[in-house]
Amino acid sequence: MARKHVEEFKGQEGEPELAIRLGREELLIRNRYQAASMINDFLIGLWFLLGSIAFLWQAWQEVGVWLFILGSAQLLVRPLIRLSHRLHLKSVPPGRWEM
Repeated sequence: MARKHVEEFKGQEGEPELAIRLGREELLIRNRYQAASMINDFLIGLWFLLGSIAFLWQAWQEVGVWLFILGSAQLLVRPLIRLSHRLHLKSVPPGRWEM
């Protein structure tokens, strides 16, 4: 029987955790929304840093502009991550939702 490579389970504090199997190792992601937010912030900083460096040479300025646009668009992802952490869709059983 094949093993699952990605597994979701409840952690010590009842928060959902994600385990990704990578060969013999396992990557455990706790507080996945905080992790997504940190990765997003890192990428925003990277895009703006690379865009600033690209502006040092005139031939690379157009690339710099696109990196700034990418970083700016990614700033919009920040509130979406926070909002998705606060909002969750849940199925309502038949009979509970009647008008």
